[in-house]
Amino acid sequence: MRRAVVGLVAALASVASVAVVGCRDASAATTVTNGCITSVPEPGSTEPVPICWTLYRPAGADAAHPVPMILDSHGWGGSRMTAPDGFADLVGAGFGVLSFDQRGFGESGGKAHVQHPDFEGRDVQSIVDMVTALDWVAKEAPGDPVLGAMGGSYGGGYQLVGAYTELRDRGATRFDALAPEITWWDLRESLAPNGVPRTAWVTSLYTGGMDAHTDEVHRGFAYGVGTGDWPAGQNPLAPNLDWLFAKNGPAWHAARGRLLDIPVLIGQGSTDNLFNLNQGLKIFDRGLTPAARARSIFVGYNDGHVLPGVMPLGYAGMADEACEKALGGGTFFDLRRRFFAEELRGAPRTLRGHGQAHVATPEGRCVTVGSTAPNATWNADRIVATVGAGAPIATRIAEGPLTIATMPTLTARVTTTSVDARLFAALSIGTTQADARVLQNNMLPLRVRGPVVGREVTIELPALAADVPDGMSLFLTLSPVSDVSFGHGSRVAAPILLEDVTLRYARATS
Repeated sequence: MRRAVVGLVAALASVASVAVVGCRDASAATTVTNGCITSVPEPGSTEPVPICWTLYRPAGADAAHPVPMILDSHGWGGSRMTAPDGFADLVGAGFGVLSFDQRGFGESGGKAHVQHPDFEGRDVQSIVDMVTALDWVAKEAPGDPVLGAMGGSYGGGYQLVGAYTELRDRGATRFDALAPEITWWDLRESLAPNGVPRTAWVTSLYTGGMDAHTDEVHRGFAYGVGTGDWPAGQNPLAPNLDWLFAKNGPAWHAARGRLLDIPVLIGQGSTDNLFNLNQGLKIFDRGLTPAARARSIFVGYNDGHVLPGVMPLGYAGMADEACEKALGGGTFFDLRRRFFAEELRGAPRTLRGHGQAHVATPEGRCVTVGSTAPNATWNADRIVATVGAGAPIATRIAEGPLTIATMPTLTARVTTTSVDARLFAALSIGTTQADARVLQNNMLPLRVRGPVVGREVTIELPALAADVPDGMSLFLTLSPVSDVSFGHGSRVAAPILLEDVTLRYARATS
């Protein structure tokens, strides 16, 4: 894998407790040290929770020759890197690396609170306190290490909860640069957009973290399986997972005026249908100060949490590195290493594309835009569809050739006899309505509790970049079902009428 090697010294006065085991990798001339610190107890307990780590110290790093530190952690259900040769590229470039097991996973104790500021947020602060005490870690000021962080999915979540929790608790973060991948802006919005669960992903995540869940999550999953509804406290039997996850993402902090003022390299999957491209773009557009955004880079690639689109039929790109190559890095890991070298070591600034979004099309072409805000509008007087059962329908929006790079929105006045109408929407591409395929296998739900007559509804559609060639057209696809949300379509079949339909999207010039 893409990891490396380092070790630990004394001077851990700020750490409540530490257990240390060391080894030496002579071939790499680095030191690897394992240990645990203690962090905040679980609710209802006074017992501190161990958070365990593996620390990689480059050869020659000491108090006279300090080096920057980079934190790393795993995805959901995983564990930390412990292999002696784990981070060879970064350690070889003169970085220390600390990889740790998050609460509830690996050798760490406690339960997973899914990146809650008062639990995982405090755990990250304790880890930062620990590395701050190491005399071989470079400092910007006393108590303030030169510090970066990396990791994907849940391993992106710890970076954001750590940095934002420090903003909340300290007024400033000690992180100097972050590199989160395929992670979330709003956890509730990701797991159940508009209150419609992404069943395939919720089930996979639940089974993948069985031993780590809190009792509330266990009860919530059981309620969802039994009723087909997202548990949001809607009745006395329903746990409130909306409340439980309310603080677990940048959206909650940004709504309270907390914005990161550090450079961030964001990698997000255009084909990701758990934490979709919308989630990464919102971090980039809404979670950073303008000054930080001008120093940051957004990369959308054809990868991530990917499930195939079968119903309705989808069309998605394969893994590629088009934007990474265009920005000056061969892979995302190459790009990340250069980003850290520039931001943490003061290397010459040769990377390109700061302050912009760079998104790969399904065919692997990189489209660069300064904004994905709508600059085009399409209107229709009415569209008739069905919920609960029936075939998808596609309505032509524009003819090729054109390029889009957009986070679209759909507004309509909705009329239906359904008591709980759920209709899935996306942009698609094809030569006719009959062969239009959903771009990047991504849909988002329109949900209306009815019956209703003429209720105005606005929803997001999945963000993406795409080329529509000559002879093909861009379509709006509406489907009564989506395989990612299987079992969570409308309960009964019914017609649904959309009137005064407005689609706002962005055409691109690159």
